Amino acid sequence: MNIAIVLGTRPEIIKMSVVVKELERQGLDYFIIHTGQHYDFLMDKIFFNELGMRPETINLNVGSGTHSEITGKALVGLEKTLLEKKPDIVLVEGDTNSVLAASLVCVKLHIALGHVEAGLRSYDRRMPEEYNRIICDHVSDFLFAPTKHAEIALKSEGIGQKKILYYDKIFTPKIILTGNTIVDVVYQNLKEAKRTSKILFKTRLKKKNYFLVTAHREENVDKKDKLLGILKGLKDLSDLYNLSIIYPIHPRTKRRIKEFGLSKELTKIKNLKIVEPLSFFDLLTLESNAKLILTDSGGMQEEACTLKIPCVVLRDRSDRQESVEVGASLLSGCDPQKILQVAQIMLSRKTNWRNPFGDGKASKRIVRVIKDHFKN
Repeated sequence: MNIAIVLGTRPEIIKMSVVVKELERQGLDYFIIHTGQHYDFLMDKIFFNELGMRPETINLNVGSGTHSEITGKALVGLEKTLLEKKPDIVLVEGDTNSVLAASLVCVKLHIALGHVEAGLRSYDRRMPEEYNRIICDHVSDFLFAPTKHAEIALKSEGIGQKKILYYDKIFTPKIILTGNTIVDVVYQNLKEAKRTSKILFKTRLKKKNYFLVTAHREENVDKKDKLLGILKGLKDLSDLYNLSIIYPIHPRTKRRIKEFGLSKELTKIKNLKIVEPLSFFDLLTLESNAKLILTDSGGMQEEACTLKIPCVVLRDRSDRQESVEVGASLLSGCDPQKILQVAQIMLSRKTNWRNPFGDGKASKRIVRVIKDHFKN
């Protein structure tokens, strides 16, 4: 059995690191293809180093561009590589353009496909990620659902309900409830992150005495009114609480602030600390010690929930509704008044919610399913 793992962005690297470690632990053959959708040291390579993964076997160097450019380049590079390597199964994670490209190539080349974090739905077609994960789910052979919500979503779309002609035999796509690999990542790395990270010292932040912010989603930062709304919301928070706000700024957001002429809005936010994108250990340390997290990142919603840190979701819809249901987060969108209102509610809540994202054993379940299938 030979397993290919396709990665393209920092969230994929982080979440698949524990699957890679489990493959290593069991002595299974695998290789990594990095599309290069995220392509600089701060956006990808540092995560390989921190999370103990060997350097990627193959880098396609796709780089940035439009959705079509990224997907097209990845399609060409992945097809060539997979034809040469002939893996038995390809594993992908999440909902990026790299995931979409790998899914289409596997279908065309008749290679089994396993989708880690299958079944997430926002039911908002304005999000390009929504198309990517729907397409991937409907062509996958193994669907590793992170939560019961995701499992139900897959079954409601008829996935796994019917036998199909699988190249030369009859096969039913398998939906497996595994938990989310991000819980594995947090459990396996939190202690080491706190031990080695110097981020609190460098930023002069005190534990539980600052707010952590990230915002990078296309539907937010590519629209001037929404990005302005987020910045005004941060100003109102700063005025009310007089606490530090640390903002690891994404390159996309940095560009849009400049293009939209919003740099002056940043200067209005008291105690704002803008830093470059952080290593995973630094970010995990900041998350675990924050008083409140404000984010439009799906992964950070999961991490905040796992770490018991209240979270304001800077979106109108969430594909991590489980976090909202257990009381770990609330949606605010990008309206400044709503951001302030939701932040006040979350800061008043107890943090004794149950974690709906699993028990930290997702990677073991994923590898076991693959091993069992290829034994037969």
